[in-house]
Amino acid sequence: MAIQAVALVTGSSSGIGAAIAAQLVRDGYLVFGGSRRAESPAGVEALSLDVCSDESVRACVDTIVNRTGRLDVLVNSAGQLIAGAIEELTPDQARSQFETNFFGMARTVLAALPQMRKQRSGKIVTISSLAGMVPVPFWGYYNASKFAVEGYSETLRAELKPFGISVSMVEPGAIGTSLFAQPQAAKMDAYTPWRDRALRTMKGFEAKAPSPEVVARAVAKIVAKTHPPLRTLVTSEAVAFTTMRRLLSDGLFESAVRMGFALDRG
Repeated sequence: MAIQAVALVTGSSSGIGAAIAAQLVRDGYLVFGGSRRAESPAGVEALSLDVCSDESVRACVDTIVNRTGRLDVLVNSAGQLIAGAIEELTPDQARSQFETNFFGMARTVLAALPQMRKQRSGKIVTISSLAGMVPVPFWGYYNASKFAVEGYSETLRAELKPFGISVSMVEPGAIGTSLFAQPQAAKMDAYTPWRDRALRTMKGFEAKAPSPEVVARAVAKIVAKTHPPLRTLVTSEAVAFTTMRRLLSDGLFESAVRMGFALDRG
């Protein structure tokens, strides 16, 4: 009799995390969803998880391992955005984004690794972002946290290969979630024309964006592969912007971004 694979999805109470958890249940996984509200979609066992707390992360992973004896898939989906000019954000707001988007992800990986190394198998999938390769104006610390995710994950992949553990990232463009409903920085008048145009542009992308299920399907394909890829782009703008970044000079690409976000309009 085949052993049912066990998955943990962080940030599973809503948005991309909820869609991923539900997709993995449909694919036959025993899925635990971790979130601060301890809420998850039907068929997902909800656990309390605050990725910013060492104790909470350890308790969540220990609960899963003690009950099932294994952990086959970890999907890091918890994330936070505080939009605004870099000068508009307080140091605490900057740290908060890194604490969730980067250190929260790293903290959960560290908790999962002993069991995965013991098994000599496991798949770690982190929801990065197009913003981790192509910075979005007025998302400075979010961009920086996702750039950190990219470097960390690529290094981790090299280190864990001898243990049979794969590391992958999904880089979505705009997705129809509540990302823009998260707090914004206090506004400084000096930045208002450029900030407001840039954020309106991003809201325009979000209004036309696909649902979180497109990310969930991408994650499902990754965990089904014997040798998953390091990076998977999701959405047409993710493909287009990364291609432009690769092909254009820095100057031409900067001009294209400024034009696209109306940063030089009078």
